[in-house]
Amino acid sequence: MNANEIKRLRTESILKELIPEALATLDDEFLKGLCVTDVECKKGRYDAFVYLDKTGFDEREQNYILGHLKRVSKLLQNHCMAAEGWYRAPNFHFKFDDRLEYQNHMDKLFDKISKDLNKDE
Repeated sequence: MNANEIKRLRTESILKELIPEALATLDDEFLKGLCVTDVECKKGRYDAFVYLDKTGFDEREQNYILGHLKRVSKLLQNHCMAAEGWYRAPNFHFKFDDRLEYQNHMDKLFDKISKDLNKDE
């Protein structure tokens, strides 16, 4: 691992802690309870993709949350900069995490394949 990759991983780790803290300071009840599942910083750390747990939210609520997060992203950036003493923070891009659903779907497919193979034998 080179120095830039270590810095990127460190930034991701710090943001996983700071973003939920910043969300907890907001007045919106939907945003206060959000769970950050992962943060991915792109090379150069100018952009950070923040993945949120979508359990318990329907499509309309997800759109509402993403819209409000766009509006308060500068506030969240300011919180992160103040907490860490950074000169700048990455631009946040919020997404709901579909990876768990995808993983469950893949597991079901592999189970089906293994059952079909066992039947043939």
